Amino acid sequence: MRNNNNRDNEDQNLRRPLLPHAGAAVAADKHDSHNHRLDDDRSVTSKLWIETQKLWQIVGPAIFSRLASFAMNIITQAFAGHLGDVELAAISIANTVIVGFNFGLLLGMASALETLCGQAYGAKRYHMLGIYMQRSWIVLFCCCFLLLPLYAFATPVLKLLGQPDDVAELSGQVALWLIPLHFSFAFQFPLQRFLQCQLKNHVVAWVALVALLVNVLTSWLFVYVWGFGVVGAAVALDVSWWVLVAGMTWYAMRGGCPLTWTGFSVQAFSGLGEFLKLSAAAGVMLCLENWYYRVLILMTGYLQNATVAVDALSVCMSINGFEIMIPLAFFAATGVRVANELGAGNGKAAKFATAVSVVQSTLIGLMFCVLIMILRDKIALIFTSSADVLAQVDTLSPLLAVTILLNSVQPVLSGVAVGSGWQATVAYINLGCYYVIGLPLGILMGWTFKLGVEGIWGGMIFGGTAVQTVILAIITIRCDWDKEAEKARNHVQKWSTPQEHSLQT
Repeated sequence: MRNNNNRDNEDQNLRRPLLPHAGAAVAADKHDSHNHRLDDDRSVTSKLWIETQKLWQIVGPAIFSRLASFAMNIITQAFAGHLGDVELAAISIANTVIVGFNFGLLLGMASALETLCGQAYGAKRYHMLGIYMQRSWIVLFCCCFLLLPLYAFATPVLKLLGQPDDVAELSGQVALWLIPLHFSFAFQFPLQRFLQCQLKNHVVAWVALVALLVNVLTSWLFVYVWGFGVVGAAVALDVSWWVLVAGMTWYAMRGGCPLTWTGFSVQAFSGLGEFLKLSAAAGVMLCLENWYYRVLILMTGYLQNATVAVDALSVCMSINGFEIMIPLAFFAATGVRVANELGAGNGKAAKFATAVSVVQSTLIGLMFCVLIMILRDKIALIFTSSADVLAQVDTLSPLLAVTILLNSVQPVLSGVAVGSGWQATVAYINLGCYYVIGLPLGILMGWTFKLGVEGIWGGMIFGGTAVQTVILAIITIRCDWDKEAEKARNHVQKWSTPQEHSLQT
């Protein structure tokens, strides 16, 4: 009986198929594949959400602080404008030309901290952030002294550039009163990046709000109550920027950054030569961009019947100036995020942070680009009621839209360069694209082909900004992020010193 049962079982086993039913197998594979896809989707969605939170933790406050600083300049010009046309021209030229020239260089030099502090923070070498900031203070403070002749000789320089004598004389006087503002850059820029690399941008935003309120109050007191005139407007701007320095210094040194600020250290005086090289490369990289569009306005002023063209271009640059605060905030955030991840040895995370930042900034830029084209015949009404200027702005709107779109991508890629320490390479790229290709092409199209301001601006955009953006995009796409993470780790080890006792504040 048992043998018969064994025989029946063997027959059933022989008749059983070696492979499962094809339909069941396919169904099982589909079910497993679907589950894997859901897990992958959840993983990507989760990573995207986490990275977006980290990014906007920097971007949001950075936008506000930059708009507040920009608004202080506008408020100062508004108070000066009620004193007279010469006073308005003097404060505008002194602030835009004299201070603006130095602002771009010092801001760029301070951006070296975004590389060093960001990578050190990612590598958990927290004590080095305070030492790096002190080195940056020393380098920028010395650089401020080297730039003082531009303030001292502002009047003859402005006369040489063709400014009327009365405007040049008063601008030179105002420039001397803006020297305290000039020296505030040496401390404020490093402090801002020191806090930014620790994701403490909310502190910078709150201090910027206080400084903005102080600027309104002091401008009213110095100009209207005490009658100091245009000099009072300049002093009010000095006070406001030093409020920024005082607020951030108080927070950093009074317990806000216990891991990264351990007091003044003699280590700040070591390695200044190497630090200066990186700072100089970063300064050249950013100031070449900062000066580029200032050259555009200067060149437009030499066209025949240039009054309307300059007015229309000034309106477009004002709109671009407000909007570019968003990409500049992404520039800062991208530099921090990339530096943090590279310093921590996470090359893939740095690549992902780059992609998220580029996509989000581009989408915002695209939105503004479409808005400009929809309101192209109305956007200038905020600034003027002149029919000629309105018509010229309408004509220039496509160029403004393209500029905004490109500027939503290019600063983010520059932020990647800062976070990775590529400042010297990008400085050469900027020099070649802006001043070897873009500027000559703008001159050629504006004067040789007689296309006026449209030709100058178009040549500088497509020959300079667009080419630079494409080159930076190619470099970023082809980047070996694991190799960059290894370089960042070596970089941190080279620049770091053992944590030691510091002179406590």
